[in-house]
Amino acid sequence: MTSPIDMGGGGTAVVSGEPGPKATGEAALTGRSPGQLMWTRFKRDRTGVISAYVVGFFFLIGLFAPLISKVYGKNPYTVYADERPDLFDSAGVPVHPNGGISGQFWFGLEPGNGYDVFTKLIYGIRTSLMISVAVTVAVVVTGILLGVAAGYLGGKTDYFIGRVIDFLLAFPAQLFFIASMPVVVSLFVSPRDETPTYVRVLALIIVQWFLGWMGLGRILRGTALALREREFIEAAKVSGASPWRIIRKEILPNIVTPLLVQSTYLLPNFVTAEAGLSYLGVGIVEPTPDWGQMFSKASTELVMQNDITYMFFPGISMIVFVVAFNLLGDSVRDAFDPKTAR
Repeated sequence: MTSPIDMGGGGTAVVSGEPGPKATGEAALTGRSPGQLMWTRFKRDRTGVISAYVVGFFFLIGLFAPLISKVYGKNPYTVYADERPDLFDSAGVPVHPNGGISGQFWFGLEPGNGYDVFTKLIYGIRTSLMISVAVTVAVVVTGILLGVAAGYLGGKTDYFIGRVIDFLLAFPAQLFFIASMPVVVSLFVSPRDETPTYVRVLALIIVQWFLGWMGLGRILRGTALALREREFIEAAKVSGASPWRIIRKEILPNIVTPLLVQSTYLLPNFVTAEAGLSYLGVGIVEPTPDWGQMFSKASTELVMQNDITYMFFPGISMIVFVVAFNLLGDSVRDAFDPKTAR
């Protein structure tokens, strides 16, 4: 679009009304929100995108494990050593090589009871992820409540919460997990009775949450301490906003970055911690499938001497999941704060 302009001496000049390329680029840049800029940076990170697909794949496997098992035609609870004794020798080891891997049993059969390894693995992924997600949610909520409250309110509140964090950080986490699991279970079930699976799941969540929130709480406390001195917080105080409103409207939206980044690091840590407890025999036990329980079974003499391939599938899947989640956390951090990108 053009328009004539009177030059005063009888001449006219034609001025274009269309913005130049630089102006268009600046307008597009200023029109983006921080979230859109983060998403754009993340999509450019090929490692992060691939890691996100891998992590999403594992969650889909866990979510649709019953449907996959139904289509596959088997479940993780069938004892094939009793139903199909012709598939095993006298020691309970699959007679076919590589643990009995075949078109009928994709990942083979477990020595001993003869569970189908494929369905046991996908249900084990489902169990481990369900517990770890619940622990992560509980840790995030606790970290937000106590960390932000300590950082913003300060004074006695900060002192008390800070001393609680220091006290809990002094506990040796792994030893505490092992020692406290039987105690927590005994709060719900008599030692003379068989422990239901849901009680073990609840105990795993409580024990990991109890010693899992302090790191996130300390990070959010530091963030809240820095934010409460900013001008927009002072302006909210002057306008008469209550502390709760300031925390909810001003502080929480500004801690999304460290919260999201730390959450992507917490979840794989809880996955490995839960697997470790099941491996040591204080977590999930048979016949409930679990990632760590498969590692425990693979370490027995029967499996180690007769079927070394049994460890391959749960081991590779655990490594891939943890590495992908950690890489995803790095990519999310770099997308939020490009200055940290390597």
